[in-house]
Amino acid sequence: MSTLDDPSPALHPRPEPVLEVHNLRVDYGSFTAVHDLDLTLTPGEIFGLAGPNGAGKTSTIRVLATLLEPTYGEVSVAGSDLFEEPEAVHELIGYMPDLAPVIPDLKVWEFLDLYAASHGLRGRARRERVDACLERVRLTNARNVYGRALSRGMMQRVVLAKTLLHEPKLLLLDEPASGMDPIARRDLRHILEALAEGGAAIIVSSHILSELSDMCTSVGIMHGGRLLEHGPMDRVMSAIDAEAAQIRIEIVGDAHRVAEWLRAQPGVERMRLDGSTILLAFRGDRAARSALLRSLVAEGFDVAGFTPERSSIETLLMSLIGGGASHVDSTGE
Repeated sequence: MSTLDDPSPALHPRPEPVLEVHNLRVDYGSFTAVHDLDLTLTPGEIFGLAGPNGAGKTSTIRVLATLLEPTYGEVSVAGSDLFEEPEAVHELIGYMPDLAPVIPDLKVWEFLDLYAASHGLRGRARRERVDACLERVRLTNARNVYGRALSRGMMQRVVLAKTLLHEPKLLLLDEPASGMDPIARRDLRHILEALAEGGAAIIVSSHILSELSDMCTSVGIMHGGRLLEHGPMDRVMSAIDAEAAQIRIEIVGDAHRVAEWLRAQPGVERMRLDGSTILLAFRGDRAARSALLRSLVAEGFDVAGFTPERSSIETLLMSLIGGGASHVDSTGE
């Protein structure tokens, strides 16, 4: 067999990581926001960092963006040490914070031109790069709009364009879909997919899982500063969906009485009661869910709706950390 015919893995080496994080910890006094985080991202990976508010997502991203010094840990971006070579890392990362401001008295193109100049772009190259980034986020027709006139969703896209000006290898996007309508979120997904195809690695944080499941190739679930589960999106979602599903039940009549009955049923882990709606975390397959619905009807309850929903952050966390005893929360909190 010739060398060219040899299927040895040496001919198909694993790509060098864009991001390597080892044993990262962030303390605020006696409070630990991030517990000994380990994470590796390769070119083309879109990693969703999911978790409720206070999970440690923003602290993690701020460390990676060199805006926050950790208690300890090791971080490298494309081979450059984050703490020993911060200037080199700055050229490799693009950071988009949640609710980033746009200068109100500058036109969109002027705002981007200002930042392009700060990256050392000059003359024609700068103009072309600004135009390319505007086109990428579909804001070419808004280039002459002043910052003060932008909607929140448009402002998010302008800031994303700014983040792309220097063609970073690692993108850090904190709640980038906040304020975007469904069409803008679809466009964001296409933008991220194109960047990933070009070899960038991307971290996208959100507390809304559906935003991540539609655009990410992998996902990590954070809670209490710990990365509880991470891996390919399909594998993580499939594993957790098999464990617990969220069901929305609409009741005509006394929903409290239905909730009390449900609490005693096998597979029911937790409920939230909101008026006539019961949100239920339920362990069981499709047959078990069907049996639960039949039992509700057989008991004489007037069920107006019974809808298994895509996994929410709440359902994911209950699956990973255990839901504990079933209870009814009638406050809606």
